[in-house]
Amino acid sequence: MASSLIVRRIEFLERPVRFRMPFRFGAAKVEGAPQVFVHVEIELPDGARAEGAAAELMVPKWFNKDPALTPEQTVAQLRVALNVARDLYLAHGQFDTAFGLHAACHDAQIAICAKKDIPPLAACFGTAELDKAVLDALLRALGLDVFTGLSRNVVGLDARLTPDIDVAAITDFLSSRNPASGIAIRHTVGMADPLDVLAGIHRATGICHFKLKLGGDPAVDCERLSAISEALSGIGDYRVTLDANEQYASLNDLAELVRRLQGDAALKPLASRLDYIEQPMPRDLTWGTSLGELGRDVAFIIDEAESRYDAFPEAITLGYRGISSKACKGLYKSLLNGARALRWTADGKTDAFVAAEDLTCQAGLALQQDTALVLFHGIAHAERNGHHYVDGFADAPPAEARAFLAAHPDLYEERDGIVRLVIRDGSISTGSLRQAGFASGVDPALVGVLTERHARAKEEART
Repeated sequence: MASSLIVRRIEFLERPVRFRMPFRFGAAKVEGAPQVFVHVEIELPDGARAEGAAAELMVPKWFNKDPALTPEQTVAQLRVALNVARDLYLAHGQFDTAFGLHAACHDAQIAICAKKDIPPLAACFGTAELDKAVLDALLRALGLDVFTGLSRNVVGLDARLTPDIDVAAITDFLSSRNPASGIAIRHTVGMADPLDVLAGIHRATGICHFKLKLGGDPAVDCERLSAISEALSGIGDYRVTLDANEQYASLNDLAELVRRLQGDAALKPLASRLDYIEQPMPRDLTWGTSLGELGRDVAFIIDEAESRYDAFPEAITLGYRGISSKACKGLYKSLLNGARALRWTADGKTDAFVAAEDLTCQAGLALQQDTALVLFHGIAHAERNGHHYVDGFADAPPAEARAFLAAHPDLYEERDGIVRLVIRDGSISTGSLRQAGFASGVDPALVGVLTERHARAKEEART
């Protein structure tokens, strides 16, 4: 049963996160990014109050790839989106369900950001982060873990933003979930990553799912894929996905990539293990461009093109089969897309699916909340790359890292004085995410306090 709430306080905190190695995707090369922490306080109709939190890296040049903007300017747009969302959520000023609050503010969020030349995908970052923190607070107030809370629809998810499905489809999806206690990890191979380490990564972690970045040139990409195929040849039953991050400039180029994948003998071992190709063309070109025969030969999904609630059904009409789940794009979009895929499959209309992708979810709140969303869907494997490009909790205060270690000993371990994600037999164990709140056993009030204290201590040490 849905619960009503009103948001009383919203605060943002940031800290820089250094990458241990550059992450190159598409035309972007990222060596670090600020991580934002969102803290909210909600009030229930009976006067009870609760705090919640969320976190996310503000990755440059992904939400907006405009070449005229610097990486710093694209991050600044995300800050504006957060501030716009904060003003809207606080101004709502009445008791509503968590989803009702989101739905009431969604159109205004897009419109206000558009006037500031912020595209919809970046605009949605603001509401996405607030929604995670509000859900955390609500679940803590009710004493429920996220899986139980969502299955009972305490957020009041309905079809007001998705008229292509009905409330019954949403209820069927939420009530039928049976989350596992672990999930297989898909390892990202960025455009700048060395290839000679892949076999060693498999030996050390058991990972056998890989996500391979593409650059947009069929010949160059296939040459690199041949080298990756050779590097993975010692791994028996591996699987791959390909991600172009909008780099294929035309359908003809994309068709050439598929032709080479299907016809090149050196690529046959890898091509036979391909699950899908993600976001091949720029988001604007995606719409209005039918995949035609390509969509029957290979499964394609959209990611960056999902800037609105009707993106998934429109993509299906263009020949796509799937869509990515990312909490940074919006947990409600993700859940409603899951309901769509379940209903469409049950009706025999299409074999649509939701895939689990990552935008460098950093260890702690971001990783755990996004992973819990993936688990709720029941997706078999997920791209998790924060542990790869960032060394564990990196520059987080040691006390904060150890608080997460204590609360989630199945998910993290401390090695060489650094708390890191634990991957065994190709998977992470997630049983400890079943705690009151949105997938975190750490008091949300402590995360910001520890961050702030740590920053002050470092500043005092310098002076």
